[in-house]
Amino acid sequence: MADQYAVIGLGRFGISIANKLFESGQEVLGIDVNEEKVEDSHPYVTHSVIADSTDAEALKSVGIRNFDTVIVAIGNDIQASILSVLLLKEQGVKKVIAKALNKLHGQVLKKVGADWVVFPDWDMGIRVAHQLLSPNVLNFIELSKDYSVEEVKIPEKMVYKTLRELDLRSEYNINVIAIRHDNEIDISPSADKKIDHGDVLVVIGENRDLERFANLE
Repeated sequence: MADQYAVIGLGRFGISIANKLFESGQEVLGIDVNEEKVEDSHPYVTHSVIADSTDAEALKSVGIRNFDTVIVAIGNDIQASILSVLLLKEQGVKKVIAKALNKLHGQVLKKVGADWVVFPDWDMGIRVAHQLLSPNVLNFIELSKDYSVEEVKIPEKMVYKTLRELDLRSEYNINVIAIRHDNEIDISPSADKKIDHGDVLVVIGENRDLERFANLE
C-alpha cells in the first residue's frame, strides 16, 4: 500500500519532491494558496487543492492528519512556514519535514515541532563545492560532521583487482558497502569481488579519509 504524502507550497522545491514521490507510486496531495500553482501541479501529484496552511480549519478540511508525512516547502514566507508546522503538529501529523531559508529559521522550525529540517540552497551549495573539490565523487550523503557515505569512481590503477587485494580498510580506513555498475548494484560485495571498468564504489568513512581516497589519480 502506498504511503500518503502532502506537500505544502508548490514552488520548484515542493514540485520536485512531489513529482519524485508521485513517480514512485505514492499518493501525493499538493497544497498551495496560489490557484495558478495548483493548476500547474496537476501532472505531478495525485490531487491538488487551493488551501491556506496557516488556517487550522483549512488543514482539517483536507484531512491533513490522515497523511503519513507532510512536507512544508513554502518559499520565502518564514512566518507562514513556522505557523504551518505548528498547526500540523497540533493536528497530530506524525512526520513533518520543513524547508528552512537559514539557520535561525531552521532552529525555530525545530522548536515548533518539525521532525526534519532541510536547507536546500545550503545543501546544494555544499554538494556542488564538494564535487568541484573531489571530481571522482559522484554523490555523497553526510551522516554527521565527520562521517559520510560517498559514491566514488574507481581510479584506473584499481581496475581488475579484488577488494581483498585493494584492502581499502587498511590502506585508507574506509569500508566498501556496495559496488555499482551501470544500473546494477552489489550490496555487501565479497572480498573476492573484482573491480571492473566503470564500477563505482559506495564507501563509508571519516571525511578526511574519504577525501584522500576520492582524490587518487
